[in-house]
Amino acid sequence: MLDSQTEYETGWFTGGYDRVRQPDGTEKQYYWAELSTAVVIVAVAEDHVLFVEQYRPTIRETQLELPAGIVEQGESFTQAAERELREETGFEASSLSLVQEFWTCTGLLRHRRGIVFAEGLSPGERELDSNEFLTPKAVPIDDAVAVARAQPTNDATIEGLLLAKDDGLL
Repeated sequence: MLDSQTEYETGWFTGGYDRVRQPDGTEKQYYWAELSTAVVIVAVAEDHVLFVEQYRPTIRETQLELPAGIVEQGESFTQAAERELREETGFEASSLSLVQEFWTCTGLLRHRRGIVFAEGLSPGERELDSNEFLTPKAVPIDDAVAVARAQPTNDATIEGLLLAKDDGLL
């Protein structure tokens, strides 16, 4: 790395580039966007997975996806999952466990993501943020992967379900 420049900062993301000397001696700028660490929750109640339906302005479509959100300063992935699950769906989990944490889209993003499995759900009150307009939807476990793969879809939902299924949680 020869240099790193930040060109754009918002409360949501930071963007810039790193100037790198490549193995052949040439130099190249690699652009990146840095996003806050996020958590995705695979929440299971009896024989259903809890999804949320919401409109995503970036793709201009409404989709079913797993509950998710930003990991706040000082929170673990499971603490963030507990909070986000309650805020977005109103459900509280008696058990939460980290399935996987990883970097996403490493060719462009600096973004960590954790997948958390939640079970033993009991209903409570939702605490939606002012920009959240979503509806919880229960999907039978046997249909969850197919629902996640139906367009429109997103990487976090597919990753979360496939990792939970591979671990024998679904």
